[in-house]
Amino acid sequence: MRITNSDLAARARAVMPGGVSHELRYREPYPIYIDRAAGAEKWDVEGKRYIDFKLGAASQILGHAHPQVIEAVAAQLNRAPYTSDCHVLEIEWAEWLNRLFPSAERVRFTGSGTESTMLALRLGRAHSGRDKVLRIDGHFHGWHDMLIKGAKPGTNTAPSLGVPRAVSDLTVIAPPDLATIVSMLDRDPQIGTIFVEASGANYGSVPLPGGFLTGIRKIADEFSIVLIFDEVITGLRWSPGGRQARDGVTPDLTTLAKVVTGGLPGGAVVGKADIMELLSPANLRDGLAPPVSHKGTFNAAPLVAAGAIKAMEILSTGEVQAHADAMAARLRDGFNRVFVDLGVQALAYGDSSTCHLYFGGTSIDGLDAATIRRTSPALVKGLRDGLLDRGVDFMSFTSCVTGLAHTPELIDETTDNFRETVAELIERGILT
Repeated sequence: MRITNSDLAARARAVMPGGVSHELRYREPYPIYIDRAAGAEKWDVEGKRYIDFKLGAASQILGHAHPQVIEAVAAQLNRAPYTSDCHVLEIEWAEWLNRLFPSAERVRFTGSGTESTMLALRLGRAHSGRDKVLRIDGHFHGWHDMLIKGAKPGTNTAPSLGVPRAVSDLTVIAPPDLATIVSMLDRDPQIGTIFVEASGANYGSVPLPGGFLTGIRKIADEFSIVLIFDEVITGLRWSPGGRQARDGVTPDLTTLAKVVTGGLPGGAVVGKADIMELLSPANLRDGLAPPVSHKGTFNAAPLVAAGAIKAMEILSTGEVQAHADAMAARLRDGFNRVFVDLGVQALAYGDSSTCHLYFGGTSIDGLDAATIRRTSPALVKGLRDGLLDRGVDFMSFTSCVTGLAHTPELIDETTDNFRETVAELIERGILT
């Protein structure tokens, strides 16, 4: 009997809330269930093929099942999958990060990007001695209580039930405006940490103003504040050393995951030695524990470390990033030709190997995350469904990423499918 996406969705709804393990995987009437993936393509359980611009939530810049990464992981699987002990691979992996990232004087591995931001914030509070954190409106730093307030742009509350008000009150939301941030810091001396998504809101769909990173570095120094760059997306994607290396701005701490783990589960915090050494068990506090406590069963798991090291070797030259950037530029140019040809007031834009869509104008000047999210639900669903029907999978309605395995032929095929989808939306009156 042939298995279908619909059949699997019915089974999933009986055992998981909404039938999914991640809220963004939810889709009506049902999600697609992927059976296998290779390079920049994947196939669902019904055998339908998709050109993938999600790439594992931006983690698979080398493409799915990159043979050298697979070989490294398979070799480690046969040697020692996991023992909860120190091992040589974690040292080698940390040495790679130390070489590549300007802020990485010390490294501590974590279980995910969300765990990385949790730990970095704890370190920021410990070093500064101040409890409050300032974060930028609409940026995303994981799903945990301490930084989720402000993830939904234009609101001053946590976008989830179950987050205590006492926790949210320690998070101060600021616009990406340096003068406003200085004013807020002047008024609130309890702010000791600043968190910034280095590419802008949600990996660049709302680009940071020119000079923002340099300016926020100066402000943090002036107020003796710990500056943390969230490079979970940009790390090893914008350049081998992330955006900080590309733009020459060094934060105090950096949170990492996705590409930095070779596309495998895990994460890391890297940063200045004097802050990171607060994690050292050699520095016992009251003879019982390090000043900043951090545990995690699967931190730097050997299987992950083996794949990550191989990825570091491949990505360290910058050649993969250059190819991915070129493919994203080709994709953006193709989409913009579609908009012009079909008379649609919209724009494809983005930095590095990203592509974002804005419907409602041909310029992103003054664009904010709240504006993007006000796109009509009918257009969101229509574009998403139309592309999936034609075998193209975006990360979200407005965003996608490219990688090593994308070729000019795949990009041009995607542009043709995009043209058909937009034309259909115009014909149906959803897009004008």
